[in-house]
Amino acid sequence: MNRRTFLKRTIGSLTALVGLGGGGYYYARDVEPRMLSIHQQELSSTKLSAAFDDFTIVQFSDTHIGFHYSLKQFSELVDEINSLKPDLIVFTGDLVDKPDTYHWSNELTQLLKKLQANDGKYWIYGNHDHGGYGTDIVKKVMDKADFHLLKNTHTTIERNNRQFVVAGIDDVMLGSPDLEKALTNADPDTFTILLAHEPDYADKTVQFPVDVQLSGHSHGGQVRLPFVGHLYTPLYAQKYVQGEHTFETSNLTLYVNRGIGTTRLPYRFLCKPEIHLFQLKS
Repeated sequence: MNRRTFLKRTIGSLTALVGLGGGGYYYARDVEPRMLSIHQQELSSTKLSAAFDDFTIVQFSDTHIGFHYSLKQFSELVDEINSLKPDLIVFTGDLVDKPDTYHWSNELTQLLKKLQANDGKYWIYGNHDHGGYGTDIVKKVMDKADFHLLKNTHTTIERNNRQFVVAGIDDVMLGSPDLEKALTNADPDTFTILLAHEPDYADKTVQFPVDVQLSGHSHGGQVRLPFVGHLYTPLYAQKYVQGEHTFETSNLTLYVNRGIGTTRLPYRFLCKPEIHLFQLKS
């Protein structure tokens, strides 16, 4: 960490402690974490057929259920996503906060199963899904809920004999990601979306024929301050923290989702939880 970054985070942290006192603390803990933002974004490409015009994809990420995010809140999120009537749903990792201590119940499975998308539901591992011996537990729950795991593999979505590819890699921090394997036998001229939990992986993705990378992990920083920005982000989410990013050396576009829940600290400040609603255009 260089001097400038250290000073920025030190000053920001002190400011946050003061700002979160009283009403600010109540807002950051009990108000903003419930203020869901729906970010609508058009994805257009000459690689896409007109058969996919207005095809919609909902991405949600980092629910961290069990750490100040309840099944009741998740139930409300499920209803919100279903109200958007997506053609495809993708989840980009970190279902519960601590798989080894979380009280698993059939209610979570049923809520996940309640999510509806005509062209399927897909997911990838996040670091919390692998952590705490959660790897097999989380997969079992997602399997029962009709979510399909994309672990270093891909699937093809079809409409009127036209296609686009959705690929996914294993978690970067605690898994074994292999993008080359994930794209094996995929047509490089076909529009391709990659699900990768950690956004900084995009610096490797630019070397492959991927058009869009969807990530989470960063939580957008969770706490952001005016003129300072985010105070902290985890490893592999330090370069690309939120929003849209493009690359000079590639046609890749990266979208970083701020996620739904919180971790480490139960606060969100100037960093509302969000889901992405993508609409395809030829």
